[in-house]
Amino acid sequence: MPTKSQSIIALALVMLFSLQVSAKEFEIKHLEPLNWWVGMQHPELQLMVHGENISALTPEINYAGVTLVGTEKTDNKNYLFINLRLADTTKPGQFTIAFKLGDKLITKAVYRLEARAKNSAARKGFDASDVIYLLMPDRFANGNPANDSKADQLEKFNRSISGGRHGGDLKGMQDHLDYIANMGFTMVWPTPLVENNQEQYSYHGYSATNHYKIDSRFGTNEDFKQYVAAANKKGVGVIQDIVLNHIGSGHWWMADMPAKDWLNFPEKFTETTHRRTAIHDPHAAPEDAKLFSDGWFVKTMPDLNQRNPLLATYLIQNSVWWVEYANLSGIREDTYSYSDKNFLSAWGKHLLEEYPNFNIVGEEWTSNHAIVASWQKGKKNDNGYVSYIPSMMDFPVHDAMRSALNENEGWSIGFIKLYETIANDFIYADPAHMVVFPENHDTSRIYSALDGNLNLFKNAMVLSATTRGIPQFFYGSEVLATSPKERDDGAVRSDMPGGWAGDKINAFTGKGLSAQQKDAQDFVKTLLNWRKTSDAIKTGKLMHYVPEKSTYVYFRYTDSKTVMVVLNKNAQDSQLDLARYQAMIKGKTSGKNILTGEILDLSKGLSLKAMTPMVIEL
Repeated sequence: MPTKSQSIIALALVMLFSLQVSAKEFEIKHLEPLNWWVGMQHPELQLMVHGENISALTPEINYAGVTLVGTEKTDNKNYLFINLRLADTTKPGQFTIAFKLGDKLITKAVYRLEARAKNSAARKGFDASDVIYLLMPDRFANGNPANDSKADQLEKFNRSISGGRHGGDLKGMQDHLDYIANMGFTMVWPTPLVENNQEQYSYHGYSATNHYKIDSRFGTNEDFKQYVAAANKKGVGVIQDIVLNHIGSGHWWMADMPAKDWLNFPEKFTETTHRRTAIHDPHAAPEDAKLFSDGWFVKTMPDLNQRNPLLATYLIQNSVWWVEYANLSGIREDTYSYSDKNFLSAWGKHLLEEYPNFNIVGEEWTSNHAIVASWQKGKKNDNGYVSYIPSMMDFPVHDAMRSALNENEGWSIGFIKLYETIANDFIYADPAHMVVFPENHDTSRIYSALDGNLNLFKNAMVLSATTRGIPQFFYGSEVLATSPKERDDGAVRSDMPGGWAGDKINAFTGKGLSAQQKDAQDFVKTLLNWRKTSDAIKTGKLMHYVPEKSTYVYFRYTDSKTVMVVLNKNAQDSQLDLARYQAMIKGKTSGKNILTGEILDLSKGLSLKAMTPMVIEL
């Protein structure tokens, strides 16, 4: 039996051996956020440190204005969360985080604090003065074929597969910024650009595998930053598509989960019901509400548990990081209602406190006005929920638009459906911040939904651009992109003509476009560039009239400007009597049809061409 002194010596040798091993084997694999900024509204910063047995170490920091408040650990010894507080006086610079075991330095990391861009906090988000161009980076333009396939990415380039990687990238997006700006768009919303290192279907971007890295097949973080700067120089802002609800099954977390409760249903794939009413219904069974919000979209999209406060902070900081790093003009938040609603409130509150003039639009895919309205800032909800995001995607108008333009007129069908949908604006806290769209990356193409009728297509374009709210259009729509009527993602997300070397049709130059395609493109360009000049459309009120005789007439107006819009489904040329609209016309006898440049005599009514809309400046 060893003596006491022998035991002490043995223990000392074990400790020494432990220290020697630690010095060699401790390695920091991830430290996020990658950097931060001084002068933020919120002085707190939480660092996630991931490395072998990292939780056994004690961090030390010595930098003026940075206080180490404490650390937090989880059930995984490979994670350590460091809580810092940055003083108002903290200067930009870099400091070392020393990680110690006892008194021995085991490893260290260098962390950088940056200076914020001028007026960063006061940045203006998108609003009704803007027009958004939604594009899918992989399908828009291939500017750099060298990055089509990357050694570090599982899925390789294969343009022959509709659901495969087609090679579009940031370089291609930047090459065609002039086209976007000249068309009249003032905002670009690319679907997610962060890394999606999945075995298949990685092109769409909604299965993040690294929250702080642009997918290498699109480019680098710096490429994205430069793209935003280049867009801004042309008068175009950039909206980032962010996913809070889920990640990709290939996320680096999945190999070493930060905590046992980091995911919902971590042991077994359990699919969401998509029954969003369950979290609003006062009579709903709790099990139904839980299954909606906690269930996974699909097996390759693990559902995040934002009730874990460490994960909640991580996601909030990640959103702020991208806004600050890339100089964003807005955020589009995917699958909004599927996340924990208390977290959503905290997330929106934090961002709008940091950027008071910023805008965020949430996706809530339902025609139910009451549900969509409940998520918008300013809405008073009976359940006490408080939202902070200013905008929501206007799925009610989207669905009503398609029905109205496809249906024959009747007591409750046709234009009256669209009229009554917009009449429900009293439900919203701010209808002017609803994002109106004829199609997006998850719906059939509007031209195909309208059976290839160019005139009905033009009615959809006019409605989207001139009704209340913020218009959003989908890339390729302006050259009549098509798809099956039933959802087919690969077809809907088709390659932009001219985005690839050798394309016989080029939307950017006009080469190979049919007469109808050129007509549609010119129509959209004229409409959107005129919209930039119209205060009545951008900031004016809306007055609409009950539809009659296959027409829907409404006015956008300010104290000094009035615009009359006529949506028209008459199959034959017709005459519109203006007597019932005199309260808005106010005695004016002429107007300009901005779509044709024609000066109209309003004293004798309007002559309407079959199925042709009109936009008239009085």
